[in-house]
Amino acid sequence: MEKQNVWETYDAGRLEELEGFTKEYMEFLDEGKTERECVDYLVNRVEAEGYRELEAVRREGGTLQAGDKVYHVCMNKSIVMFHIGSRALEEGMNILGAHIDSPRLDIKQDPLYEDGGFAYLDTHYYGGVKKYQWVTLPLALHGVVIKKDGTTVEIKVGEDGDDPVFFISDLLIHLASEQLEKKANKVIEGEALDIIVGNRPLCLEKKETSLSEGTACEGKKEKDPVKQGILRYLKDTYDMEEEDFLSAELEVVPAGRAREAGFDRSMILAYGQDDRVCAFASLKAMLELEAPERTACCILVDKEEIGSVGATGMRSRFFENSVAELMALCGGYDELSLRRCLAGSTMLSSDVSSAFDPAYASSFDKKNVAYLGRGMVFNKFTGSRGKSGSNDANAEYMAYIRDIFEKEQVVFQTAELGRVDLGGGGTIAYILALYGMNVIDSGVAVLNMHAPWEATSKADVYETKRGYAAFLKYNGMDGR
Repeated sequence: MEKQNVWETYDAGRLEELEGFTKEYMEFLDEGKTERECVDYLVNRVEAEGYRELEAVRREGGTLQAGDKVYHVCMNKSIVMFHIGSRALEEGMNILGAHIDSPRLDIKQDPLYEDGGFAYLDTHYYGGVKKYQWVTLPLALHGVVIKKDGTTVEIKVGEDGDDPVFFISDLLIHLASEQLEKKANKVIEGEALDIIVGNRPLCLEKKETSLSEGTACEGKKEKDPVKQGILRYLKDTYDMEEEDFLSAELEVVPAGRAREAGFDRSMILAYGQDDRVCAFASLKAMLELEAPERTACCILVDKEEIGSVGATGMRSRFFENSVAELMALCGGYDELSLRRCLAGSTMLSSDVSSAFDPAYASSFDKKNVAYLGRGMVFNKFTGSRGKSGSNDANAEYMAYIRDIFEKEQVVFQTAELGRVDLGGGGTIAYILALYGMNVIDSGVAVLNMHAPWEATSKADVYETKRGYAAFLKYNGMDGR
């Protein structure tokens, strides 16, 4: 079957709308390089559009009705939004779900050390990464330090033009003959992914108050003087002690802003597009929705890259509890009604799909792979090899989605995650399918997936938002 190039379907007005949307998307990528930053951005956006905090409504003894919009945050790392429709919640919801965590390096709890005149922060990589891709890049540090008294210190270094950056060293090519004989997964070991954060020793004899005074060192020096210099900087800048690393969440990400790619500016090159591209498209679809009949829901979660575990992952009861609270505030909660609501819901489990790369063509089935510029992607199933770990949506639901997209003139394509016996991947789809609801994987094709810099087509990102918006308007398979 021929796959349509979406660029060929756009007139001047649609192209202008596309450019405005993708510019806003790139700003979101720059503002939200961690889950916490994403949630902060999302809360500010939805509150500006009239959404209220679900927990605040409950505490105030309020009630909810058709047309109301609420959100609920879990531990500053996951968020769920609801736009209540005129139909009873027991009939089900239209759900968009995506994740806002991305592969990165996490700072360990006892990280700071000195070796060979350098100060390092020890890291543990998060999610599936090719470790060799993370060396010799400018890196930024984002996160929070929570002190014993509960005070939060926010850290974001490496993004502004005047900020310093950090990096991981690699062996020079002149001495790398033995290194280059290793397998790719051993060229750079996980314990070698420690970032260099300083090289200048602290001079204690002159008792300078900061590293900027430039006083020469005289006499006996402190042990590990470069490490001590970094500790002095942290104390002066953040009032932070070394022990405060114990209650810190600090993430190392590529430094730099999202950029347009190609002479024709048709693509976006940025960190974290897996899966913030689907998260932003879902947000925009929710904000565009007006007076729905069927309640619309968008859940954006943490921890997908490591199995959706923990309190902020999709496997937790956060989502189910939020729906129960929503139904109670709408005056219609009981256990059976909650189960009926979840089972009667329809969902687009939004995550990225692997894009065809001509440089590695043998890794794909060309008939069943996503191409950049061919629109939104549907993966009827994901998993690996024999569909292991897959949701595998049924044919009836796929037909329902096709009908919607044809009516709304949304360009889409279908795909699998690479050649059958090569590998694969998973999403949050199977977790929501446990409720008995209809779920299918959908999203955006990505080149360089899980690399520090990932590439998408502007047209695909925009068409995915259009697809999500179309999906939210319809009333489920029994009430089209």
